[in-house]
Amino acid sequence: MPDDPTKVPGVPPAPVGMRSPFEHPARLTPAPVSARTPLDQFYGTITPSDLHFVLTRTGIPAIDPGRYRLLIHGMVDQPTSFSLDDLKRFPSVSRIMFLECNGNTADAWKGAKPDSTVQQLEGLTGTSEWTGVPVATLFKEVGIDSGAAWALAEGSDAGALARSIPVEKLLSDGLVAYGQNGEALRPEQGYPARLLLPGWIGNTNIKWLRRLKLGDQPFMTRYETAQYTFSEPDGKSAQFAFVLEAKSAIIRPSGGMTIPEPGFWEVTGLAWSGRGRITRVEVSADGGQTWGEAELQEPVLPICHTRFRFPWVWDGSEAVLQSRATDETGYVQPARSQLVAARGTDFGGLFNGIIGWQVAADGKVTYVES
Repeated sequence: MPDDPTKVPGVPPAPVGMRSPFEHPARLTPAPVSARTPLDQFYGTITPSDLHFVLTRTGIPAIDPGRYRLLIHGMVDQPTSFSLDDLKRFPSVSRIMFLECNGNTADAWKGAKPDSTVQQLEGLTGTSEWTGVPVATLFKEVGIDSGAAWALAEGSDAGALARSIPVEKLLSDGLVAYGQNGEALRPEQGYPARLLLPGWIGNTNIKWLRRLKLGDQPFMTRYETAQYTFSEPDGKSAQFAFVLEAKSAIIRPSGGMTIPEPGFWEVTGLAWSGRGRITRVEVSADGGQTWGEAELQEPVLPICHTRFRFPWVWDGSEAVLQSRATDETGYVQPARSQLVAARGTDFGGLFNGIIGWQVAADGKVTYVES
């Protein structure tokens, strides 16, 4: 690199833009089936498409968009197979919304390791602008039977991931998306088209969507019987648990970082809720004994990551940073101890409890249970 860039002509623009050679954000891939978003590398709320989290059990299928079809059948007047071009002919909508895997922060149920980073704990979530056609538009086109209450949504991956989805949800805000952040979906995000269900667990947002079969009852696939049921302390299992409750996480400073010296530092993070807008985020520097209200960065959108900021003067002594979110329904993010008291430690998913970052006197930041 030149000492003075004003003395040397720069390189011409390339057909596809590149990041600065000084920036190296990367997803974490702890297993072949997943990649976790580096939340601590971002500044706003939108997740770059190439860094959005991925979870796929049977790999990423290669689908020719020219041969793609979405079949809508079952309890409908006119079973129809839509091509990608057909979908794009319908009036489109764009929506900014978050996605989150049901297993995000799952390690915290039993107590995560002290050296856990925010990417390891919270990296299975991301926010994008999604573009596509409302499911309600497609249902109007095929005409659905008045008795249709559920739809089987099935993907084109090798595992043929399939979930039973209430028709009411599909009609209210379901979206068949073919665009993400202004471009076509990436293959790992469901190219050429996927289902999006705002505020619901990631597993229901079927990628590589190939059919919607309407019926009058749930289809009881293995992804809602053998999997994605949640064990409760009384021996029963929660089934068809869809909605993601309010949640927040401090992103900076967080696990694996070191605060170099005492003084002013901005505490920043993300909050989100599957039930609507975030209305308040509080931050504590003393393990939850006292709380102060954080500033919410505009725009504050429903079912979307919301950035919060909190001014903090570190005096060099040990501290425990925590955040607590409240959404527009009045729901307040619980402490981990409250969740464990209600659900035990074997619930497996849907963890939305408060997590903590302990700051040692030397500035090193580690995970600590709330």
